[in-house]
Amino acid sequence: MVTSVASSPPAVRQRHPALQGHQDARAEHLQNRIADRITEFAGSMRFVYIHILWFALWIALNVGLLGFLIGKGFDPFPFGLLTMIVSLEAIFLSTFVMISQNRADQKREVLADHQWEMIQAEEKQNRLLLELSQQILDLTAAIHEVTVKVTSEANAEGSKSNVNQKEGA
Repeated sequence: MVTSVASSPPAVRQRHPALQGHQDARAEHLQNRIADRITEFAGSMRFVYIHILWFALWIALNVGLLGFLIGKGFDPFPFGLLTMIVSLEAIFLSTFVMISQNRADQKREVLADHQWEMIQAEEKQNRLLLELSQQILDLTAAIHEVTVKVTSEANAEGSKSNVNQKEGA
């Protein structure tokens, strides 16, 4: 028998509930949203490609390869203006890297706190299960004592009846 498998919708990536709350709290502030977008862009290959193109055009314009466009260029070799711009960009990007690391640390802290709460709840549940197991063990021991007592009394009475029956015969 051939069964058709219905195609399921693509899986939506679910965030951990603790992280979702953290993300929602961050999204409330404009500066956090801006920092997240810049960090996301700066960590992409698109950022690398744009910089390769930018540096190639800058150098081509300023060494005269594209002299027909702007003449002699505006930043002669060793490209002091480009160096200053790239240095400023590096300062800002390193700041955004630190912001990103702080955000990652905050996420780890949120997860660690959530894990700690889970562990505490599990330990409480384990203690309750141990207490319940001990109560079951105590009841089993009590039932065993009663069973032994009733069995020995029944055996004792059974022995008396057998003796009485033998004496009566």
